[in-house]
Amino acid sequence: MATTQQPAASTISQWRVDPSHTRVEFAVKHLMITTVRGHFADVDGTVRENSADFTKSSIEVSMKVASIDTSEAKRDEHLRSPDFFDAERFPSLTFRSTRISAPSGGKFHVTGDLTIHGVTKSVVLDVTEEGRGKDPWGGTRSGFAATTKIDRRDFGLVWNQALELGGVAVATDVKINLDVELIRQD
Repeated sequence: MATTQQPAASTISQWRVDPSHTRVEFAVKHLMITTVRGHFADVDGTVRENSADFTKSSIEVSMKVASIDTSEAKRDEHLRSPDFFDAERFPSLTFRSTRISAPSGGKFHVTGDLTIHGVTKSVVLDVTEEGRGKDPWGGTRSGFAATTKIDRRDFGLVWNQALELGGVAVATDVKINLDVELIRQD
């Protein structure tokens, strides 16, 4: 008598971003000679994880533009202004996954819609699962690291200043690095 194995039943788990253990950082060249880094301190988001097939999960994250921090108050104010993010008109940046693929164990490509300055473009994040475990308070946590690169002009962030000897004040390529800690909600 033969037995047929049934596929494992999938469950959907809700995870929430732990903002005190999450960092959304960007880096961009300044004056063509050095890199300026900054981050968004106010981050919120959820992951709906499909336990049987992570590629069927979904991710939504938002960051408040007002929370931008480059360790220079005048620069931060300029970045919040209409020259860049225009925080009054566009108070948040958002990311919503549209597809997740798993090329190898613990690594994923997460494609999604990134909205900055009212413009939405598809981007691909290279994601690595860093680990999972119980915390001292009885909860379950999970960590992920992700990277991508965007051209800020694609999102309407076009302000710049030409340099006397050539080049520009602010490069167009922006590297984005995320270190995300999630807390299981169910």
